[in-house]
Amino acid sequence: MSEADDAALTAAEELALARLALDSGELEHAAGHVAGALAQAPTLPEVHETLARLAAVGGGGGVDLFPLQHHAFVGAVVARAHLLAAAGRPAEGLDLLAAATGHSPAVDWAGVPWVTAPELAERLDPDRTARILMQICAAVPDPVPPAGRAALGPYLVLARNAVTVHPEHGLLLGAASALARRVGETELAIRWAARGVRAQPSKLGEVWLGYAYRSAGRTREALAALTRAVAHDPDDLAVYADIAGTLADSGRLDEALRWTDRALERDPSFDCAVHTAHRLRFQRDGEVAHLVALADFVRDHPDDTHEHGDLAECCRSRPWLGQLTPPGGALVRALRRALHDRHSPDPGDLLVRLTAPEPPSALRTVATAAPELTVEPATGVPGPDPHEPRRPVTRRLWHHADGTVVPALAPPSAEAVRRIQHVAHPAWPHPPAAYDAAVGLATLDLPDLLGLLVHPPAAPDTALGRVLAGQDPSLWVRCVQVWACLGLLHHRTDEPWESSVRRAVLLDLVWGVEDWVTEAALFALVTAAWVDPAVRPDVARVIAERLADVAAVGRERPVPIATSLAYLALATPDLERPAVEQAYRLLGGRPRPPGARRAGPLRRLWHRLTGRTVAG
Repeated sequence: MSEADDAALTAAEELALARLALDSGELEHAAGHVAGALAQAPTLPEVHETLARLAAVGGGGGVDLFPLQHHAFVGAVVARAHLLAAAGRPAEGLDLLAAATGHSPAVDWAGVPWVTAPELAERLDPDRTARILMQICAAVPDPVPPAGRAALGPYLVLARNAVTVHPEHGLLLGAASALARRVGETELAIRWAARGVRAQPSKLGEVWLGYAYRSAGRTREALAALTRAVAHDPDDLAVYADIAGTLADSGRLDEALRWTDRALERDPSFDCAVHTAHRLRFQRDGEVAHLVALADFVRDHPDDTHEHGDLAECCRSRPWLGQLTPPGGALVRALRRALHDRHSPDPGDLLVRLTAPEPPSALRTVATAAPELTVEPATGVPGPDPHEPRRPVTRRLWHHADGTVVPALAPPSAEAVRRIQHVAHPAWPHPPAAYDAAVGLATLDLPDLLGLLVHPPAAPDTALGRVLAGQDPSLWVRCVQVWACLGLLHHRTDEPWESSVRRAVLLDLVWGVEDWVTEAALFALVTAAWVDPAVRPDVARVIAERLADVAAVGRERPVPIATSLAYLALATPDLERPAVEQAYRLLGGRPRPPGARRAGPLRRLWHRLTGRTVAG
């Protein structure tokens, strides 16, 4: 379906033009404007009055004035639905209304008298009604957000009427239960599903009953119903995954995994069981190997029966798996305070005395975003010089002189700036998705990609960009650097990895001076390992060596990027166990369980942007 061709016309204007066309005998022209009015005001009585006038003069009830085409306009589809119902073909009309609901679920397409009339349920075959209700359910979320439930009210009335007429029809009762559950009527959903199971015991009926109990928080009854569903059909492995998910939601992970194991014993490639099993194993022990295995499965099985969100759910809000880590250090804290104090009647101290070296990117970000701050560099810092690369490199990004830092590369082109502003973001569903999203940077030249690292452009004028620019510009700088390095992964991909320019450049960035760019380049390498198993041994070796270097330097002086590098290591596929343990030591021990997340600076920014509550 398509949207309106001319959204500038209001429903009243569309109706006025439709009436003029009717008076002139231009029926097809009138039909187009009636369809436009319906798309904007599907329950307005005046629209339906004009549609009835058109049907009266159109011949054949006016149905042919609204033909179904490959890209039919949604208003035309709805008009045809009403005319079919008026012509005595309500089942066909309901099919089209259900299609319109699938196109725009929040619009009240069915809020008209003929849909909610009790006699409609008497005229419809109960199997057909059940299929229509299931079509609606397939098109909307489970559960439907409260704001979208009113548009589904007429369908729930239809379900009530149909159940009254056919009180013992198991399929209808189950489909009605599924709809009631989605719109928050859980007790009604339980009653209907239970009646359906009593009337016609079946696997599907027990599944609907189990879902209804689960929505009501009645886990024991839900598990009993789903277990009975398995007894009806032991080969339906999707129910095994449902049981596992229900057990996991109640904290019974070991039992849940036994059910996924049972499913996988029957079919090791069954997608629902594979996704659920890897998610639950990660939930149990936090080992990234489970998520990497799931990503491999997704890559090797692109034709799964339906889309799964397990990988994204596991990676969401986790350092480097689903988002970048916010920078730390004295300079960034001073920057945030300075931006806050600009709106405060009592500005803070504008002098920042450093006691430890800060990354060049932090120095440049503060100089750009808060030039009123005076930074006094640290002196007499022990250990290796933070201004020098950790290994010999070909490309240097920064020049240090007299306590200041300046870029050693030319600024990027305007096209590079436009592209990075379009794709850079502090979060992503999972590393393979970040890799795919960065393909828009593939045709940028190498000097542009490197120039973005040291000349990050201003944040875009978007809601997120304005929040980052106003409250924490350091996050935007890190966004640019991360995505520029992801762009490097798409540079000359025809070259074999070991001898490629992209690998050589990323290694220069990894072993250059301690900087935010180091983290960005390492994340690019980690991402490469997620998407290409062949490079995993090489990437794991680089990560382990860089982590060991950070640990060694950290015994002599603070290393600002150490914590972030530890999280990067824990996100690395096939990392040897000693390196994993080294990462845990840098973090001060094993992190909190996967299900327990604290609200850091980045999540608080998301809270300010979206209005969502973030648990502390």
